[in-house]
Amino acid sequence: MDEPTDSEHLNPLQRFGRDVKQVRLARKLTQKHLGTSTGYSEGYVSKVESGTLLPRPSQKFAKGCDKVFGTGELFEGLLRRIDDGDHPSWFSPYLNLERKASRILDYSATLVMGALQTEEYARVVFRVSNPGAAAEAVEGKVRARLRRREVFEQDRPPLLWAILHEACLRTVVGNAEVMSQQLEYLLEAAESPHIVLQVMPFSAGAPTAHMKPFTVLHFTDSRSLLYTETRVGGRMHDSAQTVDTALDDYDLLRAHALSPDESLALIKTLLKEYRP
Repeated sequence: MDEPTDSEHLNPLQRFGRDVKQVRLARKLTQKHLGTSTGYSEGYVSKVESGTLLPRPSQKFAKGCDKVFGTGELFEGLLRRIDDGDHPSWFSPYLNLERKASRILDYSATLVMGALQTEEYARVVFRVSNPGAAAEAVEGKVRARLRRREVFEQDRPPLLWAILHEACLRTVVGNAEVMSQQLEYLLEAAESPHIVLQVMPFSAGAPTAHMKPFTVLHFTDSRSLLYTETRVGGRMHDSAQTVDTALDDYDLLRAHALSPDESLALIKTLLKEYRP
C-alpha cells in the first residue's frame, strides 16, 4: 500500500491555506502585501495559510486572492467546495438559495434553527446525530454551521423571522451551560434589526402542536420556495399551492406565538433557570 502524502494528512482548511501560500510565494508577495491587497491584516493571512482561521476564510478574502494572483475564480471555487463538503449533498442547494433570499421565515419545533445555533450547541447536536463520525468530521460540520451566520453580514442581509417552539428552549442540548450560552446568543441575535424572534408557548396547544419544522424563502423577484426536512434529507417545493399553504400555516403560527417582546422575556426567564 502506498504511503499517504503530506497533502493527505491535511484537512480542507489546511490545504486551502497551503495553496494560498504556494501561489503567494510564487508571485513573490509577502503576507503583509497580500493582506493589504485583500483588505485584511498580516495576521489574518498567516492564520489562513496555517489553516487555523475559524470558522474559515471569508469569501471576500478568496475573491481578493483571485484578483491579486490573477487566478480567475480558483480560490473562490476552492472555498465553495469546502463549504459544500462540510454539508450533506442534499443541503447545499438550500444553502445557496438561503444566501440569495430577501426574507427567511423559519419554524423550529424541537431544536434551535441552524443559523442561530452557538458553536457548543451545534457540536452537541452533530455528535449525537453522528455517533460514529470522527472528531474532525464533526468539527467540519460545526464550522460549516457557524458560517451560515455570514448571510447576515452581507451589505443587504435578509430579514429572518424565526418562530421557536418552547420545546426548543427547554430541551437540554448538552448541559445547562450549553443551553445558557444558546439562550444568551438568541437574545443577542434578536437585537439585530434583521432578525425577529417569537416563541410558541406550550400553552398554545393545538392547532400548532402538530406542525413540523419548515422554512420559506422569499426572493426579490417575487419567487418563494418551501424547504422541508426529514431524517433522510431535505426537499425544496416551488409549487405555488404548496408554498401558499405553508404561508397560511406560518400566519397561524405567528398568531398563536408570543409577541417578540413577550418571547424575549420568556427566554430571559428560562436563562435564569439554566444559570447556576
